[in-house]
Amino acid sequence: MKSSKDGPASSLFETIEIDVNSGIEDLDGSHLSDEFSEARESAPGGSCVCWGIPFEVDRVAVVADKPVSLSLASPTTAPWFVLLHTSDLRKEETNQDGFIPPIPGTGRMSVHAADYVFVYEDGKEEKVAIRRRYEIGPIQRVWGENCSSCVAHRKPHPFDDQKPGTPWGQGQTKAAMPDSGSFVTWLWAFENPRKNVPLVGVRLEPVSGAVVVFGLTAGFTDQTPLRWNRRQKAVVHLPNETEFEPTLDENGLLSQIQLDLGAVISVVPRKSYPNQDWEDSRQNLKPDVAESELLVEFSAHPEAQFHFSWGRTIPVANLESGIADQGNKGIRIVPPAHQRVLFRTVDRQTKKPVPVKLHIHGGEGEYLPPVDHHRIPNDRWFEDYAPEFSQGTGLDAHISAYVPGETLIDLPIGDVFVEVTKGFEIRPIRKVVAIGPETTEVTIELEKVLPWREKGWITADTHVHFLSPATAMLEGAAEGVNLINLLASQWGELMTNVGDFDGKTTFGSKEAGGDGEYLVRVGTENRQHVLGHISLLGYDGNIISPMCSGGPQESAIGDPVEVLMTEWARQCRQQGGLVIMPHFPQPRMENAATLVLEEIDGIEMCSWGDLYAGINPYSLTSWYQYLNNGYLVPAVGGTDKMGVSTAVGNIRTYARIPDGQEFSNDTWMEAVRRKETFCTYGPLLEFAVEGQTMGSVIPMTSTGGTVDINWKVASVTIPMTRVDLVVNGEIRESRAVDAAEDSGTWNLRIERSSWLALLVRAQYADKEEMIAAHSTPVMVNLEESPFFSAADAVVILEQIEGTLAFLDDVGTRAETRRYREMRTVIESAYRRLHNRMHAMGHDHHHGHRRNHPEHED
Repeated sequence: MKSSKDGPASSLFETIEIDVNSGIEDLDGSHLSDEFSEARESAPGGSCVCWGIPFEVDRVAVVADKPVSLSLASPTTAPWFVLLHTSDLRKEETNQDGFIPPIPGTGRMSVHAADYVFVYEDGKEEKVAIRRRYEIGPIQRVWGENCSSCVAHRKPHPFDDQKPGTPWGQGQTKAAMPDSGSFVTWLWAFENPRKNVPLVGVRLEPVSGAVVVFGLTAGFTDQTPLRWNRRQKAVVHLPNETEFEPTLDENGLLSQIQLDLGAVISVVPRKSYPNQDWEDSRQNLKPDVAESELLVEFSAHPEAQFHFSWGRTIPVANLESGIADQGNKGIRIVPPAHQRVLFRTVDRQTKKPVPVKLHIHGGEGEYLPPVDHHRIPNDRWFEDYAPEFSQGTGLDAHISAYVPGETLIDLPIGDVFVEVTKGFEIRPIRKVVAIGPETTEVTIELEKVLPWREKGWITADTHVHFLSPATAMLEGAAEGVNLINLLASQWGELMTNVGDFDGKTTFGSKEAGGDGEYLVRVGTENRQHVLGHISLLGYDGNIISPMCSGGPQESAIGDPVEVLMTEWARQCRQQGGLVIMPHFPQPRMENAATLVLEEIDGIEMCSWGDLYAGINPYSLTSWYQYLNNGYLVPAVGGTDKMGVSTAVGNIRTYARIPDGQEFSNDTWMEAVRRKETFCTYGPLLEFAVEGQTMGSVIPMTSTGGTVDINWKVASVTIPMTRVDLVVNGEIRESRAVDAAEDSGTWNLRIERSSWLALLVRAQYADKEEMIAAHSTPVMVNLEESPFFSAADAVVILEQIEGTLAFLDDVGTRAETRRYREMRTVIESAYRRLHNRMHAMGHDHHHGHRRNHPEHED
């Protein structure tokens, strides 16, 4: 026997000594099963606290073949008596055909096990039938055979999902119900019907099977001590110089804040939003964190007490009356979120529900999720695929839910603070909504203010992982992303989204039963740790495998380098797909060869989870190196979403479909191939040179000339600051712009072949300026002036040399023929660029294995 304590003991109970002569170790087993005898070492013993109720377990009473009388040393008129008891297992009997005869379940529900007779000082008695799975349960519970009127001796509690040994899936639940195990005892509360007459004893009378009583405690609560109220929250002020310690022990208890008749569910520093200026603040604004205040979520009996490590106890009941609030060292209740409301988001014109990203919090900064979403999102890699977004991963994370236009939310009475967003063309909303007892429905109308979709522009995220197609479609619709490219892949021994790939279905299309406006297509990201990654989008037929090669982290240890990115790209194109170079330029190796061989359809600017970094200048500079050498590959935007800390479409692709064409996966891919694209964190743009839009090539005579440049920019999400004209990688014109909308023209003299692109800068008031959008360039091609940058070409060539060196030196070899075939592909890219460099008269240094006669002294 061992002490069992699941928290502090309530002062509303008094233990009663059981006057019997047997300890559990003394039982001879004549009336008990082998399972009971083998498990009794795990039985509770000594000073125990179960559900906040104290018990002294020194002796036990076995009720099997004769009555057992318990005399109370001190008669009491307590309103409640709580017994800690359990029943032995009863073996199932089978008939001659091997079937179990009809019985009330494995746990023998409602079978009469014993009678407990409560004896009063005046000689009267109260007999109570103790029935299996009602007032008493078995020592070992079969899953699904639960009890109706008693509870297992250990109360529910949270647990640390990162504790070593915790299975990953179980860890996501974050909530333990410890009602199983090798030895379970049960708490049953008897309400005293004769509170004016002292109870002097209890007689335990056997009926069927063995019952063991471990303890008896008198309770002085006003209602049953075993029923807790609904979940609620409070704000606790930490004493000066006290730091919060978040570690949970094995019973799910914090060292600083505990409840006796209840459980603390979670404790986090309180978030502080600008509630006074909420409607004037910007979307996705992360809150401040009040380090000295803790938001405590709990479930408790009405007469429970908080126990604080700094020496205070505060009754939960005092919170509702306001008695507990003691300035900056006290505790205050958070209005409970018990008003269930249908929350609707609709289009202002059509009044039809539209999916959105939704955030609601209460007056204390507490997040108020839809009833079917997480209260505590998990932002770790590959651990949460729910339709949610966590802006940031720290204590100041701003959490939102993706909802399909209508959702149920439990809200507090009073003001709630609402944020609704839907992509880059609809005005974000921050609104304070008053909730009253009569509120059953709230409707928010959204207004579209930027008509880029109506002009034929299609939005896409080229790079999303792990979501199911249905979840991806919801998140895409809520973020205003028309097409989500959901990519299956391999991560060592882990394969993801493979079962979602069929090489033919575009989820959400009219052919698949959708409305055709928000689509999901499953492709693959084929990857190698050293050679690089490549995204294969929208292709038909069989999955292009292996998805990964060359060993970890991407494929399994010992996998050879058996396929090139360039070969994956060619196969994708043969199967009708689109080839994207993801999170360019990293991993920086074979992508140089693939680009030189012109097997790439798009260069991806990637955001991951950072809303504020903007387009990485390093990515742009690397892209410019190829543009400077005439490789016109359009810019696309992809997030590489792998968790709730990244929103789909955080950076996105805009590609224009010509007038008269219907949006589909195929027409979108063709639009990217036409190169009329830009990528953006929010600002939208139009850009033309001599009337020719992005991705165009304008021929010009060798004498050059002056070109007219027209641009227009608009943003409804992030204030714009400046536009730059980028020519051959350098800023040639720059102008400050209106924060919401602007347009302009430039005239530029062209004297050599040049590419021209528009770059848009933007800035939130509380953040640094970022590169927020970038167009694919227009190329002006002068006769007798080929695109060539010697410095950039050398960098590209050296990268190709590095690819050859990896294949030759350290890459795990496939069979010899395969190795030679791959090497031939890379050699062809090397020769193509190398010969071009020599044709341009550029002398360059080689590694010793790449020297040739032209470079010998």
